[in-house]
Amino acid sequence: MSENLLLSIIKNELLDIVGYEDVTVREAELLAYSMDFYLVPQLWIDRHQPLQKPDFIVYPESAAEVARIHKLAARHGIAVIPYGGGTGSQGGVVPLYGGIIIDMKKMDQIVKIDEASLTVTAQPGINGQVLEWSLNKKGFTLAHYPASEYGATLGGYVAARGSGTLSTKYGKAEDMVVSMEVVLASGEIIRTLPVPNHACGPGLLQLFVGSEGTLGTITEITMRLDPIPAVRRFNSYIFEDVRQGLEAGRRIMTQRLHPCVIRLYDSSSSERVVKRVLDLDVKGAFMVVGSDGDQRFVDLEMQIIHEICTELKGKELGPEPGVHWWKHRYDFYFPPHSLMLPEMFGTVETTSTYDKIYSIFKAKQQVITEDFKEWGTDYMAHFSHWFPWGVMVYDRFLIAKPPQDPQEALQLHTQIWGKAARASLEHGGVLNDHHGIGFKLGWLMEEQYGAAWPTMQGIKDALDPAGIMNPGKLGFIRRK
Repeated sequence: MSENLLLSIIKNELLDIVGYEDVTVREAELLAYSMDFYLVPQLWIDRHQPLQKPDFIVYPESAAEVARIHKLAARHGIAVIPYGGGTGSQGGVVPLYGGIIIDMKKMDQIVKIDEASLTVTAQPGINGQVLEWSLNKKGFTLAHYPASEYGATLGGYVAARGSGTLSTKYGKAEDMVVSMEVVLASGEIIRTLPVPNHACGPGLLQLFVGSEGTLGTITEITMRLDPIPAVRRFNSYIFEDVRQGLEAGRRIMTQRLHPCVIRLYDSSSSERVVKRVLDLDVKGAFMVVGSDGDQRFVDLEMQIIHEICTELKGKELGPEPGVHWWKHRYDFYFPPHSLMLPEMFGTVETTSTYDKIYSIFKAKQQVITEDFKEWGTDYMAHFSHWFPWGVMVYDRFLIAKPPQDPQEALQLHTQIWGKAARASLEHGGVLNDHHGIGFKLGWLMEEQYGAAWPTMQGIKDALDPAGIMNPGKLGFIRRK
């Protein structure tokens, strides 16, 4: 049987499952689905190199159809890649081995809004902003505001352990998820327990959160909601040194206050990025803090935050810069301010406990600016997702004039990522906070998990013995 005949057979079986309107093999669409927002595949096509395209794109409309697609794929040994909005930055949906892209965007319905429990149940393909607008009409918010809000889907939030601007108070996606329905590689449809907190054995729910389509396809999700806050206030400060700002954030969080946002920019970001994007001429470490909820609580919380910041020599700039930042917080990610080719760039973020975060920041700053000095590499950072135990550093490298040869560019890109990521691991951080792993960081997963890695691989092998689910991602071995 020739490959072309096999692909024709698979195509006709897919047509039988989802119908003629929900399967495409058009060349332009196959090319569009061969990349996400990860720099490497974009660089590859920009340098006129051939990309691995999927063989098929399908648009299922039910979990039952997804289950049949999985069974077909297992029978033929062809890869399956669940696809949301395509806004990921880690190569998580790039079809490295071809296969079937399962685009979930036709599964975009709100199933139920439980106003007593403050939860929403929805299909994974619903656009995040559309979901938020629908909830706002009823006085609720999901409070998950990622930079990809206008393109990302609910399923993408959960599959990559995503985070939004207000995660410091409302949590990341893994904190918001209550339960989910998943189609396993075998085609079996399962549901996790109806609540996330219990004493009924290990938590199956969190196994699939962050799995990036490698363990199954998510087909329904229940998320926690919050009421739209009565008020939301901001203030802003300048610290002479980022260490003072980090200490202010640490005290705010360890005193168990609940700010909706703390955004601390290092001096490089403050003097260049903040000035360029927000038109704020500041020097030092610029911090935005916010609080929302009942007016009485907000007033008290903002007063305590002010006392903490000023005690650490933070100069108050007032609410206007904070409000301006909130209104323009997405401007950083859109032209003309967004990073894009021909520049080479990457976000090498990590998360750690408060006692280690400054040393991580300095170690990565040194690696990027010193080890790659010949390329004029810039480094900038901000601290934007705060936890009771620590904080993440959202740090970037930037090369204005990278190599033009695609192989040389890829080699340089890989070297920078390897050194930066290992600096994080060596100083007590992790590979990523909220963008996911994909294949960008998959090759470093065994180093991160150490002796625990065979256990992770064993879970993958148990749930996906045929190796069909998004192969080449999260560092998992492709068995077949």
